[in-house]
Amino acid sequence: MSTLDTQPKHPHVKIIRQIIPEVTEPIAPKQHDVFHHISQVVSTKLGSPIAFLMAVLLIVLWISSGPIFGFSDTWQLVINTTTTIVTFLMVFAIQNTQNRDAKAMQLKLNELIQSSHSARTEFVDIEDLTDNELDVMQDQFKLIHEKFKLRTADQNHQS
Repeated sequence: MSTLDTQPKHPHVKIIRQIIPEVTEPIAPKQHDVFHHISQVVSTKLGSPIAFLMAVLLIVLWISSGPIFGFSDTWQLVINTTTTIVTFLMVFAIQNTQNRDAKAMQLKLNELIQSSHSARTEFVDIEDLTDNELDVMQDQFKLIHEKFKLRTADQNHQS
């Protein structure tokens, strides 16, 4: 594979693309990724309505146990510790799932862009641009949208 420095349509954006040969190597067989599997299952199960209702039930039980334990510091510490641990672990599981989903989405979009002859190929690796470069591109799309609205309005008035 060779890397080409191409001249983008927007001089402030430098895009480096890799040329992918027509014949690609076969995809390696799937490896058993235990962490991904666990993250996927945890995210799916804990993102369900049943999990939400169970969490609400747990909080109601904890609150109702307050008078039994005299609303002590230990009673409060139990819920604080439990929620902190669950939240800490869920961050990793959810982030893993979202990273994989985002990567898959980017690859799907890259394939669509690559297959469309009228699409600007600068968009294939757009996720690697800086925030300022993305803002410039967003402004360009706003201008395109405004021009489209004006052209559509003109066509409607001429009819």
